[in-house]
Amino acid sequence: MFEEFKNKVLFVTGAASGMGRAVAVRFGGLGCKVAVAARRPDAGGETVRLVKEAGGDAMFVSCDVADDASVKAAIDATVAAWGSIDFAFNNAGCGADGVHIPFVPLTEVTEGDWDKVIDTNLKGVFHCLKYELIQMQKQGCGAIVNTSSIGGLHMAPMFGAYGPSKAGVIAITQTAAVENAKAGIRVNVICPGPTEGTNLMADSVAAGSQDTEFLKEHVIPMGKLGTTQDVADSVVYLCSNMAGHITGMALPVCGGMQM
Repeated sequence: MFEEFKNKVLFVTGAASGMGRAVAVRFGGLGCKVAVAARRPDAGGETVRLVKEAGGDAMFVSCDVADDASVKAAIDATVAAWGSIDFAFNNAGCGADGVHIPFVPLTEVTEGDWDKVIDTNLKGVFHCLKYELIQMQKQGCGAIVNTSSIGGLHMAPMFGAYGPSKAGVIAITQTAAVENAKAGIRVNVICPGPTEGTNLMADSVAAGSQDTEFLKEHVIPMGKLGTTQDVADSVVYLCSNMAGHITGMALPVCGGMQM
């Protein structure tokens, strides 16, 4: 199963931890070459090690998704090393302070915090999509998965800029999907709920803006948090031949919170 991943190339952002790292390692285990794109070479290097330990090949590429030139350089370095980008997981994201998701009403979001969130969560996806699509158009094929959030499907009070930024990721995903549907390129988006094993979740809990027991008892129908492996499995599916006729889909990975 999943023979289509052997010796193919995955480009993944936000790969230094959490969902990005889990996806990188999962694809490595399927025989992929993985470009680990992140800002921190130490944490990115650890992901490279884990990918290789899982049986794949990997390299670290420095990348700040909020910076157009940085993204282009990371994409160019990946193609120069391995000749293609067959799959991409655009996962880098942040809360208003660059770390956790604060519980703040829209009227209290500063312009600076708004810009931080939009620059990473939405403009960052735009930068990545642009250069990935240019490369995949040359190849005539490719599959891309972006990371939104259950908060991008249903707006909630007190999530300031975060919800709108993630709703924008769904919109830009569908724009890319419809523009490239006949070019052999599929573009989908996952919408995770609260997920164990991510820095964003851990920092939000520590800051008091998330209560995991309350979420499990009152918010998530399945009564449990998601895991980074749930996310990794979803990304593998959307990139695989099993999802060969699926594009422009926003897939909730949230234990039923979308209902």
